Amino acid sequence: MGKGEQTRNAILEAALAQASEGGFESLTIGSLAERTGLSKSGLFAHFGSREDLQVAAIGLAAQRFAEAVFQPALSAPRGLPRIRALFGNWLGWTVRSGLAHGCPMQAAAMEFDDRPGPVRDAVLAHYQRLDRELGRAVELAVSVGHLRADLDISQFVFDLLGIVFAYYHHARLLRQEAAAVRARSAFERLVAAAAPSA
Repeated sequence: MGKGEQTRNAILEAALAQASEGGFESLTIGSLAERTGLSKSGLFAHFGSREDLQVAAIGLAAQRFAEAVFQPALSAPRGLPRIRALFGNWLGWTVRSGLAHGCPMQAAAMEFDDRPGPVRDAVLAHYQRLDRELGRAVELAVSVGHLRADLDISQFVFDLLGIVFAYYHHARLLRQEAAAVRARSAFERLVAAAAPSA
């Protein structure tokens, strides 16, 4: 890795930490220059605009999410064990990734959901990919008989996302200590409702 690439990676790491703390709207060339100790002109050499910086930081956040949530789950057997691993990884991924201020992708979804442009496109691509990959994991669970054959896969994914988002809301905003317990309980009810008939 060359010096330029190392500097770019260091900038993105700082950008991701800042986005976790204050959202992607907090990312400016000026604030990041102050955080990294680089000059504004030095930052512009790597990112021509604030928008370019935001898109790159969202890409890094999506990569970190995949590394923390999906990749470890692939070692679990196909079907329900893999879905359980995905769910468990998801609940704690920000802490394990050093993003103590919460999920930057969830923050980005709220910040840019109705603001057209490249930043929203990057966030949308992440969530569309997430939806597809979760759907594939559920399809595998159906194919191996862990979930019933007539399961509405899209509804299952919708409900699973709802549980995760509710968890972050209650854990981060409301500071409820029981958030993880409630999320796991809701997950088990979802799985039980999708189980094959005896």
